[in-house]
Amino acid sequence: MLKKVYIGSENPVKIECTRIGFKEVFGNISNFKFIGKSASSGVGDQPMTNAETLLGAKNRAENLKKLFPDGDFYVGIEGGIQTRDEEMEAFAWIVIYSNCNVGKAQTSTFTLPQKIVDLIHQGVELGHADDLVFRRNNSKQGNGAVGILTNNVIDRVEYYRHAIILALIPFINKPLYQP
Repeated sequence: MLKKVYIGSENPVKIECTRIGFKEVFGNISNFKFIGKSASSGVGDQPMTNAETLLGAKNRAENLKKLFPDGDFYVGIEGGIQTRDEEMEAFAWIVIYSNCNVGKAQTSTFTLPQKIVDLIHQGVELGHADDLVFRRNNSKQGNGAVGILTNNVIDRVEYYRHAIILALIPFINKPLYQP
């Protein structure tokens, strides 16, 4: 039986990290179909707090579930930033729903350089700030800030992959996570 996995974005990075994470958790994914669909986050284009970023990921997954009730999994991925100790850090939240379970995980964080922080304070979204500072085009559908800043040691697919796997913990340990 084919299992449909809806991802709340048409960004190829988010679709690919979901596919890879599911493959690592479930092994053979030949019976999985990964479908990227735009889904509203209900938050600003650039979430500025941990709570807003988590809400954006939850909203994407919930909106997918409403729009596509034939799915088996609904994946919301939301990148965000927050200020901590006078520095700005970037991260993402992953929320995965099924009809009977939910999993959540956050990526690791990394500190953004001051040139990017200055642009963000001027209202520029992180992906656009990356493009301006590093003279790129649409880097958020490529290696993103994490790839640029690590010289591609960690690209966006790899960066999100671990959080996808961690968000799947309740699905592979159902007895421990059922009420």
